[in-house]
Amino acid sequence: MSNRGRGGGYRGGAGGGGRGSPDSFRGRGGPPPPFRGGDRGGSRARGPPRGRRGVFMQGQRAEIDRRIADNSDKTLVASFQAAHARTDHDSMPFRPDFGTDGKEIKLRTNFFPVRVPEGPLYEYDVAIAPVAGTAVRRVKRRIYQLAERTTAWQQAGMVGTVAHDSSAKLIAARILPQPLTIRVPYYDDDESGPPQQGGKEYTLTITFIQEINTGNLVSYLEGQPQYRNYDILPIIAALNIILAAAPGRTGIMVGRNRYFFRSAAQPYRLGGGLEAWKGFYSSVRPAHKQLMVNVNVCTTAFYVPGNLAVAMMEFRDCSFGARMDAFCRSVRVKTTHLGYRKSVKKLAHHTAKTYAFDTPEYGRITVQDYFKRKYNIILKYPELQLVDVGGQKKNYLPAEVCEILPDQPFRAKLTDEHTASMITVACQPPNVNGEAIVNQGLNQLGLRTAGPELQSFGVSIGPEMAVVPGRILPKPNVRYSTNTATIDDRASWNLRGVKFSVGARLDRWAVLVIKDGFSRDEFAGAQDPELFSVVTGFRNMCNTSGMNVTSDPIYAEAQLPRKNNSDPMRKAAIEAIRATLLKVKPKPDLILVMLASGDKAVYEGLKHLCDVFLDVATVCVHSSKIRKSNPQYFANVALKVNVKMGGTNHKLDPNSGKWLATAPTMVVGMDVTHPGPGSVRGTPSIAAVVASVDSHFAQYPASLEIQETRKEMITNLKNMMVDRLKLFQSKNNGKLPQRILVYRDGVSEGQFDIVRSDERPQMFEAFGAFSTPKAQYKPKLTIIICGKRHHTRFYPTEEDSAAGDGNPRPGTVVDRGVTAVYDFDFFLQAHGGLQGTTRPTHYYVVHDEIGFRANEIQGLTNSLSYMFARATKAVSLVSPAYYADVACERGRCYLRKLLYGHAGDGTTASDTRSGSAAEEEIMNEAKRLWNNGVSKKGLKDTMFYL
Repeated sequence: MSNRGRGGGYRGGAGGGGRGSPDSFRGRGGPPPPFRGGDRGGSRARGPPRGRRGVFMQGQRAEIDRRIADNSDKTLVASFQAAHARTDHDSMPFRPDFGTDGKEIKLRTNFFPVRVPEGPLYEYDVAIAPVAGTAVRRVKRRIYQLAERTTAWQQAGMVGTVAHDSSAKLIAARILPQPLTIRVPYYDDDESGPPQQGGKEYTLTITFIQEINTGNLVSYLEGQPQYRNYDILPIIAALNIILAAAPGRTGIMVGRNRYFFRSAAQPYRLGGGLEAWKGFYSSVRPAHKQLMVNVNVCTTAFYVPGNLAVAMMEFRDCSFGARMDAFCRSVRVKTTHLGYRKSVKKLAHHTAKTYAFDTPEYGRITVQDYFKRKYNIILKYPELQLVDVGGQKKNYLPAEVCEILPDQPFRAKLTDEHTASMITVACQPPNVNGEAIVNQGLNQLGLRTAGPELQSFGVSIGPEMAVVPGRILPKPNVRYSTNTATIDDRASWNLRGVKFSVGARLDRWAVLVIKDGFSRDEFAGAQDPELFSVVTGFRNMCNTSGMNVTSDPIYAEAQLPRKNNSDPMRKAAIEAIRATLLKVKPKPDLILVMLASGDKAVYEGLKHLCDVFLDVATVCVHSSKIRKSNPQYFANVALKVNVKMGGTNHKLDPNSGKWLATAPTMVVGMDVTHPGPGSVRGTPSIAAVVASVDSHFAQYPASLEIQETRKEMITNLKNMMVDRLKLFQSKNNGKLPQRILVYRDGVSEGQFDIVRSDERPQMFEAFGAFSTPKAQYKPKLTIIICGKRHHTRFYPTEEDSAAGDGNPRPGTVVDRGVTAVYDFDFFLQAHGGLQGTTRPTHYYVVHDEIGFRANEIQGLTNSLSYMFARATKAVSLVSPAYYADVACERGRCYLRKLLYGHAGDGTTASDTRSGSAAEEEIMNEAKRLWNNGVSKKGLKDTMFYL
């Protein structure tokens, strides 16, 4: 999935550069998008001083872990083949073998051995009564803090012998007395306590659930066949709770298993009232003959303590369209006039100047006058919206009498400017991140020196990173029309002197100049002689590259109305563009758009307009960049034009693509993206299915649909697959593929079985739609899940196996040591990192009728990573899955209004609506915006989304 909906921190890796933005030609792993616009809200983060790049722990001895060096994992996998013949073939595929292709290397990895406790462990459920008021995580944590100080906790023998998640689960090292209840007189950490008789009190009822036998885990780690389907999740969850005991006390938990510490590093100001904190992630993972804990660096945004009004205005001013209500919602504040603490519920629609209420002392009075008369406070910002800090009843306050309390993570959607700054802060080379993990990380997480809980449970952590074997796969050969690309050590090449494999024809096209008040960067207009010169140069490059651009374009210009904070979606600007394009006759096949700036509202609105309503392909460029007439820039834009017009930019040579040529094959990419923080409640998720239609595996038209909000599985997959198969059939003389290879992006590990139980049957139903009374259509199907949202990192142990920045070389693959015990998975870093610490992709085979061996699927996945059409480099996610990801991003342009928190007349829907009726209303609005998606004949069978 993508969240761009998936929120959270930055994990020390390079940012993928501006997917879907006008100038993102680099593919995943490219640099972050440029910082756009001034940060009037404060000094923008420059990031911490970059550590010198190099090989982590260079010169220090590295020996592969004994559990792997003895090849016992190979012996185990060989034994699976006999077991495979006896098992249910509908279960997850066994690993068939380990890969052998490529140069063998050793890699450190950010996994540390965990000593499995002898056990057993005892799991308890914790119920808190009364329930009212405990939905807030902060309150539950405080209840547990106070409970640990009670006599009852001590008398039950729980001091240092239990660990809990500050919610509903508790793990004990020994049996606790039953029944067990603990009364907790409650007071906040800023109040003196305990409260007097009759004050607020909670009761914890601790009930035994189950005994967890750790011996079964050991059998699972050893790969004993009868334990293959043993559910290890309860013990993994229990051990994660035990390991969280120490950082849960000293750090601030944000999300799952991520802890942030003010002492870890000096926070870096991001501007707009926010700062970046450094923290560490830890999670227990099973591996061959060893339980491991995965530790990684992470970074996330926190509020800067200070005046709420000032911070809200800084946030608003740091980026056009930034919403103060998103900034202040749920932030904890202390009032300066009375000193009490509250959480902001929402931003009110009234100001201190306009809102009046009745008082016994002064009658009806405005907030501004009330504060002057009651507290002798003259408000500095009476025209700023009030904040509501009430519970069931409203309690409006001027934001300027509220101070943001320290140590609060920012949970809303970051602006683009903040995101770019966060990437800059988080982006450290691998040796710096590695040192941070083994030094600060183990200490801050309490893993180096066992605390009372770890000692009670008999858990200890080894201080050395695991060392595992890896291999560097050979690069595939990439072919153009007449020659082979020269691929460098960073898995990239250039377009100098090459012609596209198949050049497209472009007969009718237009050039649209956007004028938006950036006179220094924009062209003067549609009749600007410089524009004619630039377009002629670009057209010549297209023809030189092998396209056939037969005519001059039609020129048009759109003068946009000025930006207005009351129109954050820039509807007026999009209407001006629409009016201009409707006058362009005859209708062009493609429009080259000269954008005035990096304004996302204009870019996304234009894509929505042209894709969904006008049914015309667009390629957007920045005027300031294309007017330099750089041949490389022209060539990069030509890549997108050629593929959108149906051409083939490059292909694999016969040797590199030999598996693909042995039988008619369709390669499929799938993804689902969800609404992120700040979206209107009920905003639908977007599903994309792309599939190859040609023998070059270059053209991947897409099916895009909206579905139930936050649903992970693809609802209408059967029909989407039918559409893809029909198009394949029409492009291949009525023939259907004999093999279908699916790369499914965006599925978490806990949902692998759901893909098999929910999505796989829909694919089989789609195949059945092509069966006839005489012959069933049953192609061989393989499904591979692609995971990027993990914390596994690899560090070369020697300079000759490392890239210049200390990262692994492109083509590095790992399938031993930190992979699944029974199942068929591998990590592959196909791309070359540009900055930061590169993240491999985790590929997991969940269904395999084709019958891949490890060398076949690893080599094929590596080769397909070189086939991303708009890049001249290998990308970090196999191209079909990446195409599905980009298609989902395009779909987000169509729902941008809802994704930015606006519904109906433009107000934030969650303020005025709730329940299923509201969600139905939002779905109906989404359908109107979606307008049947890209369904008209001009674009629907093309790669319009690229």
